[in-house]
Amino acid sequence: MTNIIDDADFEDLLKQYEYSLKRGDLIKGTVYGYDSEGAIVDIGGKSAAVVPEKEASNDNTKIEEVLEKGKEYEFLIISESDDNGKFILSRRKVDLFYAWQELKKLKEQNEVIKGEIVQVVRGGILVDIIGVRGFVPSSQIQNRTAEYKVGDKIEVKIISLDEEHNNFVLSNKKIYSDSVENAKEEIFSQIEVGQVIKGRVVRVTDFGAFIDIGGFDCLLPLSQISWKWVEHPTDLLKIGEEIEVGVFDVDAAKQRITLSLKSITPDPWEAAKEVIHEGDFREGLITRIKPFGAFVEIFDGVEALLPHTELIEYQNSNNAILEVGSKINVCILKFNPQDKRISLGFKKSEEN
Repeated sequence: MTNIIDDADFEDLLKQYEYSLKRGDLIKGTVYGYDSEGAIVDIGGKSAAVVPEKEASNDNTKIEEVLEKGKEYEFLIISESDDNGKFILSRRKVDLFYAWQELKKLKEQNEVIKGEIVQVVRGGILVDIIGVRGFVPSSQIQNRTAEYKVGDKIEVKIISLDEEHNNFVLSNKKIYSDSVENAKEEIFSQIEVGQVIKGRVVRVTDFGAFIDIGGFDCLLPLSQISWKWVEHPTDLLKIGEEIEVGVFDVDAAKQRITLSLKSITPDPWEAAKEVIHEGDFREGLITRIKPFGAFVEIFDGVEALLPHTELIEYQNSNNAILEVGSKINVCILKFNPQDKRISLGFKKSEEN
């Protein structure tokens, strides 16, 4: 027996398979033309849809280049059908959604991202990352003296995301700090006191120099630069100079490494033991004059203090003024090479 379906029944059957499109739905559609309103999209059924030019992309690219005729894309319905049955779609918001998903993944994985500078503003720079603009504050730029301009590429990491307000903060400085932390871990797992390593002078201060030993800066104190008196590190060191240094101290808890140049050069006090004896007179060179006396170098790299009273007595007796660079004959009153101490005078002591 043949079932005959009349027009009314057929209309009801069609309604069962119709789907309702509403604002917020993600749908697929094919671009089949353009008009003054934007791109015309076929989304199936009896529905018509248009993508306004401002909803095609996040930049000023022509709509024909963003949405090619005959290609299928995903769209977001941002306005339900009007009296003419037309829906308003957005491709830009779909791209933005997927971009934010990718940004979240990049942040979770702590990835280094290369972005393009799109604007230099007061307090930082705006960088395009996969179609979304992020902000790099000046405080998060490693080289703050560099002159950045639109179109430059810069490596950054994401430090905060705010999808609700469509903004995120980037850091160029964090890349450097992370690499330093990685270098620290590797260095502290291998370094030992007494090792001789190579480094590069990267910074000089009044109290010493900082030496880069492979991504990690270590202190070379002023007192460890030479056995001789050094007024300032720049007397012997230049920024950028490659040098060999000894590892003097390692403090893993405080993440500090102290270096020494003295430790890898012969100790002059050992050599002095062979030639200096108590009671001897030796010619010395005044290297420093302080209120409490004068320091006299009596052997290469070996200095001793001539007390202020002795200095004054000598000047009065000889009608002379001693200054840095003056040569004088002094007597070795006491010599203790183990403690690196020498007592000087101009006359032999009663013991000698």
